[in-house]
Amino acid sequence: MKKKLLTLLLLAISSLTFAQEKGIDQKIDEAFKPFSDAVSDIVFFPVLGVPIVLVLLVGSALFFTIYFGFVNIRRFPTAINVVRGKYDELDEGHSEVNSDLAIDGDIVDTIRDESKEGEVTHFQALATAVSGTVGNGNIAGVALAIALGGPGATFWMIICGLLGMSSKFVECTLGVQYRDVGEDGTIYGGPMYYISKGLKERGFKTLGKIAAIFFAIFCIGGSFGGGNAAQSNQATIVLKDLMNLENSGAGFWIGVVLAILVGIIIIGGIKRIAQVTEKVVPLMAVMYLVACLYIILSNFSLIDDAISLILAEAFNPTAIGVGSVIGVLLVGFKRAAFSNEAGAGSASIAHSAVKTKYSASEGLVALLEPFIDTVVICTMTALVIIIFNFGGAFQYGGEGSVLIDGVSYEGAGITSMAFAQYIPYSDVFLTIAVVLFAVSTMISWSYYGLQSWKFLFGRGKAADLTYKFLFLTFVIIGASASMNSIWAFSDAMIFAMVFPNMIGLFFLFPVVKKQLKRYMDAIKELKASKEAKA
Repeated sequence: MKKKLLTLLLLAISSLTFAQEKGIDQKIDEAFKPFSDAVSDIVFFPVLGVPIVLVLLVGSALFFTIYFGFVNIRRFPTAINVVRGKYDELDEGHSEVNSDLAIDGDIVDTIRDESKEGEVTHFQALATAVSGTVGNGNIAGVALAIALGGPGATFWMIICGLLGMSSKFVECTLGVQYRDVGEDGTIYGGPMYYISKGLKERGFKTLGKIAAIFFAIFCIGGSFGGGNAAQSNQATIVLKDLMNLENSGAGFWIGVVLAILVGIIIIGGIKRIAQVTEKVVPLMAVMYLVACLYIILSNFSLIDDAISLILAEAFNPTAIGVGSVIGVLLVGFKRAAFSNEAGAGSASIAHSAVKTKYSASEGLVALLEPFIDTVVICTMTALVIIIFNFGGAFQYGGEGSVLIDGVSYEGAGITSMAFAQYIPYSDVFLTIAVVLFAVSTMISWSYYGLQSWKFLFGRGKAADLTYKFLFLTFVIIGASASMNSIWAFSDAMIFAMVFPNMIGLFFLFPVVKKQLKRYMDAIKELKASKEAKA
């Protein structure tokens, strides 16, 4: 199988080189942009000037926050205690399923730790999941948000992160509640399953089946876009900047190398590479946070100025091209949703594999992810860029790219320039971080997409081979096409997942409430038992 897939990858490479004389990066971008724009126009169709998907995402997150009694705030201490292992006794001796989750023999990223046989703590699950979500959305996505919408976009990213905690709690609880177990013990979970199985329970079998199919299709698109092409795009940008590559075909060849590297990992057989990656990425994430803290604390006197600017620009934006509060809000919510995936349902595919007796326990653990990913880490990146730009390095607004000293920078390139202002040789560090984050994210999303592909086309090897070939082709497309085209497509696919996912959430949120009560009652009984013994 591995030889066949590598052969297909080489065929894809050779088929794309037809345009080398004009510049293959340019030809790929020209071919991809119309498709990207068309998909984006459909998904972000506006009603009264506001994309309906944004209303759905924000409205549902607000509804879940209120309905569950501000679970994102009131149950935050409980979630911390679950992660600390304070209530592990509730799951002791439980062995509901054989959750040895794997992809063709290769156990991947967040899935491996969350479903590992034996004693798997909630802390291990959260730490691994966060290491999978912390990445280019935090580095490149935040830079893009600020470049497009100005400092005010940061405020709306934070609001989206706080509300998104409630959405992620609901969808990850359902992911565990309705997961499917294969004959070999492999777990299959996510919105495809809780939409189809949950709606069938409520007498809406046809609606559930159709919505689940649409989610699977959009999730596959998301794996090709935000989970793949956007990642290789940002890795290519920082590599080209670091090596001063101006060749119009450089992106293509960087994409080829990335595709081969990712292909070796996801095809199967070389487990050590995946194991090394999942050890290095959390370390790189910690180093990134330390670097951000160093820059912020080194400019302590500017923190209050940066916060004041964020609040002022959130409601009175001056960035060129934003136009209104709705404009900057949209930019902020787009980037936050891309980073933490709350409301899109993808995280529940991973969390559904966790071994627990109470589905709501993993939902509580999951609600911490948007807080850590968006409220904390994205805000830190934003503060670094805003503090850097107090020196007037670039002008907010425009198309997302900025001019710094006469040179155009995009996404991660902007963050890299901000780091370089305060930390020597940080461009090398950030390049390594972006590439590692990109590869790690692509590995995780290849699993999400593959699960959706299996849901549609079955669990045979031929179906797997077809998906992986298409996935690797998009690695090359992402590296070659322009940032605007890739991120427009990526945003569209991630947000498209919101539509069918919300159908499932709105039909099934009473189940979540029941499961939350069941878990909280179990915690009360555990506390009472301990007090009685004392």
